[in-house]
Amino acid sequence: MRDISFYKGKKVLITGHTGFKGGYLSSVLVRAGAIVTGYSLEPPTTPSLFKLCGLEGDINHIIGDVRDYDKLLKTFRENKPEIVFHLAAQPIVRTSYKEPRLTYETNVMGTVNILECIRNTDSVRSFLNVTTDKVYLNEDKDTAFTEDMPLDGFDPYSNSKSCSELVTHSYVKSFFNTEDAPAISTARAGNVIGGGDFASDRLIPDCVRAAEKGENVVIRNPGSTRPFQHVMEPVMVYTDIAMRQYGDLSFADYYNVGPELSDVKSAGELAEIFCREWGEGLSIVKGEVKGPHEAAFLRLDCTKLKEKLGWKSIWNVEDAVRNTVLWSRIYVKGGDVRGELLRQIDNYVTEWGKTDV
Repeated sequence: MRDISFYKGKKVLITGHTGFKGGYLSSVLVRAGAIVTGYSLEPPTTPSLFKLCGLEGDINHIIGDVRDYDKLLKTFRENKPEIVFHLAAQPIVRTSYKEPRLTYETNVMGTVNILECIRNTDSVRSFLNVTTDKVYLNEDKDTAFTEDMPLDGFDPYSNSKSCSELVTHSYVKSFFNTEDAPAISTARAGNVIGGGDFASDRLIPDCVRAAEKGENVVIRNPGSTRPFQHVMEPVMVYTDIAMRQYGDLSFADYYNVGPELSDVKSAGELAEIFCREWGEGLSIVKGEVKGPHEAAFLRLDCTKLKEKLGWKSIWNVEDAVRNTVLWSRIYVKGGDVRGELLRQIDNYVTEWGKTDV
């Protein structure tokens, strides 16, 4: 059976720990007994999961920019991490059109800096670069991407993440190609949802904001399909990859991380599930489509993840929305959001622990 106690006492460094996904990953590892150092900018939103749940007190919390190589290297040398998760990024497609240079500097040179730190730090045994499902050349065909398909993201965000993948591949071949080298993987995850995401231009946060105000949910592109999954799904995949490759280099690879194809929903379908779970007469309306190009179809084939790691989803899309609504309702009412975060994490990890390796 799967056992996250592997992380007890392990020194772990997470970049981007103040973000939505980074907050969940930090909390999972802390509860597993890991010694966690986080390196990140201040939380990207106000409010934020990180601040609301008081996560700063759980870890060695360092404010820093992944573009600052000297400070990053100092952090590596002082904390001597064994396992590194790289989540720091400029993650919003629409922002990348407004600030392409910032996006490339953060997402590409940030990756270079992390890999340089690993190359110059003897302690690292396992590294996972978290990218995105948007790294692929997407011609808006209703097909599921496999890991061997071309990498060529369209917009600056997606393209910068394609570059981040290629940088990682080059470093593996050029510098980490011996048996005693750190194990290195990338994970291309689909769209995540969950309690505590306050980002702009994201479907579920927009739904929560509408529900909080008692307004209709406005959907720009209801027909757009995405591999939506609860944030705990990829977070636990990340812990599994880093754990498995720590002791066996054969697990070091490039992985798609997404839900079952039957759980891939359109934005409109996901919003309808949210409105049904929230209740109170909440409904959706079609909004005017404004802004730059975004892909209409996005599906991932996760066969490799299933075959190599024996992975299977724990929470389907209905479960994902239900838990998101539970956390969000507590937030709206001013309740114990930290307690609910930890309760959901414990529930998921318990179910995860019952699955076969």
